[in-house]
Amino acid sequence: MKAVQFLGTVPRYVFSMACGAFTKKAYYSALSNTVLREVDRPRLIGDDWVRIKTRYSGICGSDINLILLRDSPSSSPFVSFPLTLGHENCGHVTEVGANVTNIKVGDRVVVDPILSCIPREISEPCEFCRSGDFSLCQNFRKGIVSPGFSIGYCRDTGGGWSESFVAHKSQVIRLPDRVSFEDAALLDAFCSALHPVMRNYPKDDDTCLVMGAGVIGLSVVAGLRALGSSARIVVLAKYRHQADLARSYGADEVVCLTEDPDYFQTLAEILGGELLKPIIGKRIIEGGADVVFECVGNATCIDDSLRFTRAGGKVVLVGLASFPKGVDWTPIWLNEITVKGSYWCGGETYLGKDTTTYRAAVNLVEEGKASLEPLLTHKFRIEDYKKAIEANLNKSRTGLIKSVFSFD
Repeated sequence: MKAVQFLGTVPRYVFSMACGAFTKKAYYSALSNTVLREVDRPRLIGDDWVRIKTRYSGICGSDINLILLRDSPSSSPFVSFPLTLGHENCGHVTEVGANVTNIKVGDRVVVDPILSCIPREISEPCEFCRSGDFSLCQNFRKGIVSPGFSIGYCRDTGGGWSESFVAHKSQVIRLPDRVSFEDAALLDAFCSALHPVMRNYPKDDDTCLVMGAGVIGLSVVAGLRALGSSARIVVLAKYRHQADLARSYGADEVVCLTEDPDYFQTLAEILGGELLKPIIGKRIIEGGADVVFECVGNATCIDDSLRFTRAGGKVVLVGLASFPKGVDWTPIWLNEITVKGSYWCGGETYLGKDTTTYRAAVNLVEEGKASLEPLLTHKFRIEDYKKAIEANLNKSRTGLIKSVFSFD
């Protein structure tokens, strides 16, 4: 079967880094680490595993970062090459292991991709898995499968950027009839926003500032409103189509960079702060938001987020950052700001019951509290993976919010 794989070889890495300075195409050319090729179907790893025929597999910002070699090399011991990309997956079950009784061939499913202790069939789960913090698992290199944070980063499981992959029965969630595959394709991105929202839930009289209105920033807004938050939500969007979606998901006020280039002044007024000019350098705000969800992950956005947070407030780092440079960390100590990271998803408490981010997200969509399908703007065939990458690299031109590979 055809699959887009990341090979992880040093010569291809060196080639892409050398030629990537001249053209981004070097990162996904025939000589790069990211290639489309014929591969064998991954085998069922054990009697508790199932095979899934991919319907949709999302193209995540983390996938693009890997393709462009922006990830820190320090993460490489926790993945195994060659890997088939694709961790945001839904589809139909086509094969089940001997011990699988609650999932049947033909079931419509979405897959929670994290390969923590339970999928790895580790008899004594680590302290984080016991407490439900599966994304912090200490055993991503152990157990019955090769190293990998998740499906899509592990050579044994395959990934959704191919016709089929395998998953442990604990990862598989049957889709209710009211949850479409289009909604399911957005669940992983929604979970990446829902997790930090649930772990940093604002008070109703708080002002929340959402920095960035890509799929994650929009999902933060959707998650807040789906969970019933009455907090005031202010969004900083880059493009007009993002701003329109932010309003439709319940943002109270939106600042659009293409329409208001002096966003510092505008945000200061909206947040009720006073804009101050240092001797040299960027302006700062006295005052600001109670909670800032940083959803971009670059140095400028992180730096701005710290400046827009009130004294004693909180910044939640949701965006994926590798090596942010030029960030002024002064507000953290000067204003006693709390900075918290958020990685993917895990165990949650929803309606007084212990659950996971994925299962809570499915419930919210089934109950009609969140509609994710409007965020799905582009579909691609796997043979057109280069066009898909380029569309994600040129969102201002393509109007892309979220894209998937389609295998219908």
